[in-house]
Amino acid sequence: MELSQSQIKLERTKAKELRKSRWWQNLIQKTKCYYCGIHLQPIQVTMDHIVPVSRGGRSNKGNLVPSCKACNNEKKNLTTIEWQNYLVRLEKNFN
Repeated sequence: MELSQSQIKLERTKAKELRKSRWWQNLIQKTKCYYCGIHLQPIQVTMDHIVPVSRGGRSNKGNLVPSCKACNNEKKNLTTIEWQNYLVRLEKNFN
């Protein structure tokens, strides 16, 4: 389900507001990247949508996870399953 440009803008605004929330601030105090598992300092945490907004994802607590900047940048608009498949292919190429 794709969202219109105005819906995408609304979801991104919601995400910005959630970054300021006590829920997010508590979550990022002692956390690790949802994808690679490295431990992060609060200043290093980026907010990622498990289902990207561009792919119909919403900005709510069930769809937002802490991630490192590297994983967030590489994942882009992939779903978690697509991202995991990508990582498996990368690992096979290195072995």
